[in-house]
Amino acid sequence: MIRSLSIKNYALIQRLEMSPSPNLNIITGETGAGKSIMLGAVGLLLGNRADTKALFSEDEKCVVEGVFDIKNYELKGLFEAADLDFESECIIRREISPSGKSRAFINDTPVTLDVLKSLGVHLMDIHSQHESLQLGNNEYQLEILDIYAAHQELMSQYQKAYTEFKSAEKTYSRLVNKAQESAKDTDYKQFLYNELAEAQLSQGELELLEEELEILENAEEIKVNLGQLNQLMDESEISLINQLQEGLPLLSSIKGFSRRLEELFERLNSASIELQDIAREIANEQDRVELDPERLQVVKERIDLLFRLQQKHHTNEIAELITIRDELSAALEEVLNIDSEIKKAKKALDESQKAMLLSGKALTASRQKHAQPFAEAIKALITKLGIENGNISIQITPSEPNINGLDLVELLFSANKGVQPRELKNVASGGEFSRLIFAVKYLLADKTAMPTIIFDEIDTGVSGEIALQMVSMMKQMARNHQVVSISHLPQFAAGGDAHYFVYKDHSSDKSVSKIKKLHEEERILAIAQMIGGEKPGASAMQSAKELLNPVS
Repeated sequence: MIRSLSIKNYALIQRLEMSPSPNLNIITGETGAGKSIMLGAVGLLLGNRADTKALFSEDEKCVVEGVFDIKNYELKGLFEAADLDFESECIIRREISPSGKSRAFINDTPVTLDVLKSLGVHLMDIHSQHESLQLGNNEYQLEILDIYAAHQELMSQYQKAYTEFKSAEKTYSRLVNKAQESAKDTDYKQFLYNELAEAQLSQGELELLEEELEILENAEEIKVNLGQLNQLMDESEISLINQLQEGLPLLSSIKGFSRRLEELFERLNSASIELQDIAREIANEQDRVELDPERLQVVKERIDLLFRLQQKHHTNEIAELITIRDELSAALEEVLNIDSEIKKAKKALDESQKAMLLSGKALTASRQKHAQPFAEAIKALITKLGIENGNISIQITPSEPNINGLDLVELLFSANKGVQPRELKNVASGGEFSRLIFAVKYLLADKTAMPTIIFDEIDTGVSGEIALQMVSMMKQMARNHQVVSISHLPQFAAGGDAHYFVYKDHSSDKSVSKIKKLHEEERILAIAQMIGGEKPGASAMQSAKELLNPVS
């Protein structure tokens, strides 16, 4: 529950602080005084978005802080999941800077809005006029029936099964679509692969072929030149090698006279050996080079094939062609295996669908079991709240499976005797909506571990004895929950354990919303003014006293 609330620099609120009663709190005030603005500020603590338009002064930051007593609400696991230290007293703070930057803190630790929202849904339930209308929504009707039935375990089991079913369905669809897409170009991929496979590609082959082509195309010139060179070096009587051989003895006979002559001899001898080796290589190369038109044609055709494949596949490297070939092979292999994968995926889909439907039927059975008692409980309450001939029925019909089950839930309503119940949103008035949602909140209060329940003008369209009955029911709710109700009715104002009055202070240049907790005499005057106007007469004052202290 809320221990204390502090709002600074928000909308019309310059600074506001309050420490609500742990039981029933009533907030009253003139229209436009700022009661609903307070709810907007509280919404920030629940993770709602905000912008700089919410700032009272554009030069200062807005700070909203709430201190919550959470020791009895088993929230330690939620704190651990968010990596937060758990304390029995939790401090939540939101800050909005003039630049629009928003920051959130739990026990002074920065958190994201998602973390704040996940905690907020366990701290407060804020009813608004919009939520009264939301009661006409089928999804909301299903949600409140589930809360009343308290079958959280069945819901968790179903949602797990549904999630697994949707995952299996997605896998199956992906494989089927892939098979259909693959079938369109499998023949073409097979042709491309066959072409590359038949080419028997070898990395580095093109470079070797281009070198061989050069030799084959110039074989005659190469052979002639090598022959002439061989004659000069070794085969003629005056060849270079013969000349060197004759010169070597001349240096050999004098090499012992100096180190320099010894070095010259060694060098000349090495040159002679090197020339002999070169001459042998030239002779061998001359023998290898042949005029071979057939081989020349084969090499040209092979090079043309490789170039065509490179152009076709937009690449300049044989290695890339080999990669493309291997990728095509893998893709074709996958096509061959996809039928088997589809078969397995279909089996998994059928099994997950069966499990989901089985779990969904158990959830449906629980809803059907609790629908009539829930409708009867609502009917009994709205009878007390002045809809004497009201009739409620809850209709459950099959729907397409979704995350919430296999059912469409419709809350049917009739306010008049002998009139068949119809869809709530088509037949209920504003006042009837208010009383219906209040009855629902009353029934569900003890079904949820919700510390604080806030009603924003739940009294719309009601007055007199009905208002007194609603206050009595709120008091019962307040035994186990902290209840805050914003109201315009004197019956509500008189029924609270604490009465707060919101008003506008016009003493400065800018109007400011303020709040104060009323003591006994102030409560009598405030309630009398709600009955008889700004200057209440004696009868209004007496009525206010009687509302505050009813005769048993």
